[in-house]
Amino acid sequence: MIRLLLADDHAIVRAGLRALLEHEDDIEVVGEAATADAAVALCATTPVDLVLMDLRFGAGTSGVDATRNLRSLPNPPHVLVVTNYDTDADILDAVAAGAAGYLLKDTPPPELLAAVRAASAGDSVLSPAVASKLMTRVRRPATSLSPREIQVLTLVAAGRSNREIASALFLTVSTVEAALWKIYRKLDVRSRTELAARMADRAPRA
Repeated sequence: MIRLLLADDHAIVRAGLRALLEHEDDIEVVGEAATADAAVALCATTPVDLVLMDLRFGAGTSGVDATRNLRSLPNPPHVLVVTNYDTDADILDAVAAGAAGYLLKDTPPPELLAAVRAASAGDSVLSPAVASKLMTRVRRPATSLSPREIQVLTLVAAGRSNREIASALFLTVSTVEAALWKIYRKLDVRSRTELAARMADRAPRA
């Protein structure tokens, strides 16, 4: 059974998600939180496998900061961001904070349910629109990164070290190094510096 917490400051969004998820035999909604701080507090005292996390909660703590705090708990839940916001900065910050996935709120219900099950197991989940947005930074003919490689790539772009990436994704350092080698080869770069520069060159300008 997947124990789920809904964290969103809009009651109607929480109600819609609950209505969808409660019909699934393997999912139990154990709570709701209208603020990011409330989500962290609840997970500190209640066993939760996965938090569906919005990114923005008015003037309070952000979903990114809450994700980072959740992942620092002794028994951390996985976090799946479900939001309306899809800027490069939002995506990179959420993944760097430890989110297992990033979906937009217009994701079809079957895809959301599949993502919930995958993220609860710690798998990387990106909606097609989000994955496509990230790939526009590094797109070249024949480039095809796996979901895990995209997740590693976003953490590199956020300035994380190999050890920090390994910790955030629950991988060994050698696994991260192997993923980076594949990314280098696919994107035709020779170092983290070149890789970060490739990402920065394709970032949208204000």
